[in-house]
Amino acid sequence: MEITAKSRSIRISSRKVRLVADVIRNKTATQALNALALIKKRGSGVLYTALKSAIANAINNTKLKEDSLFIKSIEVDQGPFIKRFRPSTRGRVHPYKKRSSHIKFTLEERSANGAKS
Repeated sequence: MEITAKSRSIRISSRKVRLVADVIRNKTATQALNALALIKKRGSGVLYTALKSAIANAINNTKLKEDSLFIKSIEVDQGPFIKRFRPSTRGRVHPYKKRSSHIKFTLEERSANGAKS
């Protein structure tokens, strides 16, 4: 059974979040939480809250145990960006984008020996 949790329009670039997401991919949920607590990047806090939400969905909605949850996939996509301009010399402007990201966790139940339930 698959359990999902989504965080949308998070104000951090998806490129920065993907660096942290690659570290916790294909781990158990408890291992990933421990790893995210130790990583000193801004994207780790965002992924930590999204993973806690996915675990809470699994426990409350489908009555699964936290120890049996495994991260099946993490998708980090680009969200909408905010266009801003910086004033420059001679009346010109330099545009830049404040990027955001969408995060989707998919958890799956696995037994202790790694077999799917």
